[in-house]
Amino acid sequence: MKASAFVYPWDVNGDPEAPARTAALGITQVTLASAYHSTRALTPRHPRHRIVTAEHAAVLYPPGDRWSGRTLSPYPAGDWAPGDAFGEAAEALADAGLEVHTWVVLAHNSRLGAEHPDTSVVNAYGDRYPWAPCIAQPATRAYLIELAAEAAVRPGARGTELESLGWYGLAHLHAHDKTAGVGLGDAGQYLMSLCFCPACRDGYAAEGLDAGELAAAVRDALEPVWRGAACDGGWAGVEKLLGAARAGATRAWRDRTARTLQEAAVAAVRRAAPEGFQVLLHADPVSYHCGANAGVDPAHILSVADGVVVPCTGGAGLLTPFAREGRDGAVLAANFTVVSGMGGSPGTLAADAAEARRLGATELRLYHAGLASDGDLEAARSALAGR
Repeated sequence: MKASAFVYPWDVNGDPEAPARTAALGITQVTLASAYHSTRALTPRHPRHRIVTAEHAAVLYPPGDRWSGRTLSPYPAGDWAPGDAFGEAAEALADAGLEVHTWVVLAHNSRLGAEHPDTSVVNAYGDRYPWAPCIAQPATRAYLIELAAEAAVRPGARGTELESLGWYGLAHLHAHDKTAGVGLGDAGQYLMSLCFCPACRDGYAAEGLDAGELAAAVRDALEPVWRGAACDGGWAGVEKLLGAARAGATRAWRDRTARTLQEAAVAAVRRAAPEGFQVLLHADPVSYHCGANAGVDPAHILSVADGVVVPCTGGAGLLTPFAREGRDGAVLAANFTVVSGMGGSPGTLAADAAEARRLGATELRLYHAGLASDGDLEAARSALAGR
């Protein structure tokens, strides 16, 4: 199976050994960040630094003229990725014989939410989630579609992987996070991720719901949860908390909103891209799920994009709904964390990859070549050598 490893530009730029070391893993492709959220990242082998702090979501190249006069526009990176950091790294990796694909993070941007609060998801209590742009808002959708096209189609790139192209909700890796005191479960997470901005209020109305009554119903349903009651799992748990008809109406609105955004963003990338440019989405096969792996309908997304990248660390079962669709030529990339300190298991990668192949995977993704220790990289290299 073809394998690709995720890489940041700062893993490569300034380290002349990084491209060859990455290629020596036994991969043929890298998925190189071109637009990314804020992060603090280890660089264990770089000759100039050990920690990179990306202070805010940014594009890792000079943004183009298309943003002139727009209220919402991408932020250039600071000193953690100056100039055309993506282009510099892409050229070095291509010179090492690696095919370069872009890695584009979309609806996940805390600076956007801080500077433009009205763009954010608003929960049933009126709390804003600055990290989560509401994908129902026309201006936000237009921004995300333009960003997808520009950040995906960079010089030298042969394809792209679009992350967070859907709803982002409560769940979020945040600095000094203190939100785990109450176990919300799958159902509680959904209710706490419902948005009540003006665009979503109008959307609920189109589904026959009164937004004020819906917000009150969400708060009432969650009250026992805050006091320690357990939430039932899955969609049945949402229906139990909210009522089947009301839950179904919220899901209809959110599913339609996500699907149309995904269609528009992929179409924009294709218009900007050369022939044969591959477009994949980081995806979860449960459409009401939120986060970096956007909740999708497998049949729909495989009719829109060339395939999906599916989280498989801890088990590859999420591949099955995509594989059931049996779409000829669709890429089903199994994404495995190979950083032991981040919950990965590089020592079992060979067996994990074999199981993923059995379940329908056509490719592998390794998260993350820049973050992994030497020992983790050696384990991954050995696994790939024996596949």
